[in-house]
Amino acid sequence: MTAPILYSFRRCPYAIRARMALLVSGAAFATVEVKLRDKPAAMLAASPKGTVPVLVLPDGEVIDESLAIMRRALAENDPERWLAGDDADLIAANDGPFKHHLDRYKYPERHGSAPLEHRAAGLALLGGLETRLAGTTNLCGEARRLTDIALMPFVRQFAAVDRDWFDAQVLPNVQRWLAAHLGSPLFEQAMAK
Repeated sequence: MTAPILYSFRRCPYAIRARMALLVSGAAFATVEVKLRDKPAAMLAASPKGTVPVLVLPDGEVIDESLAIMRRALAENDPERWLAGDDADLIAANDGPFKHHLDRYKYPERHGSAPLEHRAAGLALLGGLETRLAGTTNLCGEARRLTDIALMPFVRQFAAVDRDWFDAQVLPNVQRWLAAHLGSPLFEQAMAK
């Protein structure tokens, strides 16, 4: 049986979280690294919206939303019990307001935005994570769960815009949490070229 095909872009936070869930689930899949300026015709035929990740299953089913890929892979096999920590509201806040501010902070020229205003708004949203992480290792308890992996690639991207500034913020719990996930063998495997 042929393996599912995952169309991915290495640095895309949506693709990162999908790859991490597929890896932790033990699912077999073949990755096609996409050049965003030259998207493969097969990917566009499977998902005309043209964004990654796109998972094409051997039976032709297409899953082109990262959270759906994560949940589908974990429904098949969830050895770390990630689905026990699926906080839909926190993920929606990340994928909505936080992502909105992240894009306008990181890419002000694309959005005609005031990046420092959006950086401040993103920082305020990270304050909620800081409070939540004050008494626990991860967002839904001691072990990493789906919510951690759904949010971490976006916090990583936010931190990377100006790492010196981010490191100087009073976010010790978020910084510890982010460093632990960035240093994990799973993240290293997901980011391998």
